Amino acid sequence: MKNLKTIAFTLSVTALMACKGTAAENEVEIATNGIEIPQTTAAMATVVEEPATIQIALLLDTSNSMDGLIDQAKTQLWDVVNKMSGAHCNEQQALLEIALYEYGNSRLHSEEGFVRQVLSFSTDLDLISKELFSLRTNGGEEYCGTVIGTSLKQLEWKKGKNDLKMIFIAGNEGFNQGTVPFSSSIAQAIEKDVVVNTIFCGDWNTGAQLQWKEGATLGKGQYMNLDHNQKSAYVATPYDDQILNYNRLLNDTYIAFGRQGYENKAVQMHMDEAVQEVSAQANVKRTLAKSSENYRNSSWDLVDALDDEDMKGKVLTEENIKTLPDSIRTKSKKEIAAFAKAKKQERTSIQNKIKELNQKRDQYITTQSLTETNGLESAMFKAIKKQSVSKNFQWE
Repeated sequence: MKNLKTIAFTLSVTALMACKGTAAENEVEIATNGIEIPQTTAAMATVVEEPATIQIALLLDTSNSMDGLIDQAKTQLWDVVNKMSGAHCNEQQALLEIALYEYGNSRLHSEEGFVRQVLSFSTDLDLISKELFSLRTNGGEEYCGTVIGTSLKQLEWKKGKNDLKMIFIAGNEGFNQGTVPFSSSIAQAIEKDVVVNTIFCGDWNTGAQLQWKEGATLGKGQYMNLDHNQKSAYVATPYDDQILNYNRLLNDTYIAFGRQGYENKAVQMHMDEAVQEVSAQANVKRTLAKSSENYRNSSWDLVDALDDEDMKGKVLTEENIKTLPDSIRTKSKKEIAAFAKAKKQERTSIQNKIKELNQKRDQYITTQSLTETNGLESAMFKAIKKQSVSKNFQWE
């Protein structure tokens, strides 16, 4: 009878962890190796589920003539993030991590194949945005096989069987340049369960002739093309100013702490200004992303840190408390925690109002028969949604 209960428990845990990775598999293994098995539903419910992760490595050609691609990436990052907030697995929102590489730029080291890791996998959306704005084009050699292989070696790819791992490589020259065959790099990607999607910046047939389509086929991904010189399309609505006003209130709920806290807070404010200079509507999209669960700043924001299971026990150290604003620095730890809780409630209220306004914004765009179809964002999201099917993702 005990063996039957053990088997039943193991099967239940396996079902619960359908969208988890190796941590879940390890828990099942432990459960079947002679350790006492919980016999009640309440005990089974204590199993901690880790959200599935969507990992995107974005490999951008920064050679001459690719300024338009970078401009799209700068602003359309927020469209991608907003749509990722609808990705769920096992009734939990999936985590989003983005890494960034540039290649084909003559400013980069030739011995490294004109490839540079701009940013490893990160959840810090402001930092990702900052790095995108820092990219500059210059003539060079575009070695697709090299940059794909480098990203596979350098990045910490998840190992969970239901984590969604993808490379998006964009460029406009031959896909087979360089000494590293793209076929061998893509074979390494398949071994790591990483899908390779290719985006040719130009005519579809030209890209196919230059082997970008072959690269996607080998990588079990999507071949796409786009006009990288097309300006991002954003629709102005009567709700934009209200959303941006709430964005300013939202920023006031972020309380910097630690050595890098004020620097990161400054980056948050700077990226608001930088995106606003491109387009007010693009900044609306950024504000919407800031109201989603993918916008997390527990490494420097007191509110997020005290709401993070991994961080809350490390925040209120004597060193960190000294870096808090004068208005709360002299308070007790209990009072500081209560202050952060109140700020959390204020932030949630503002974010909900932003989401309500966005529903009206979307309805306005629909009723006016307007569209916001963008190049890079649209291509990426179609591929992500299609490839997530095999990983048991659901989309709201």
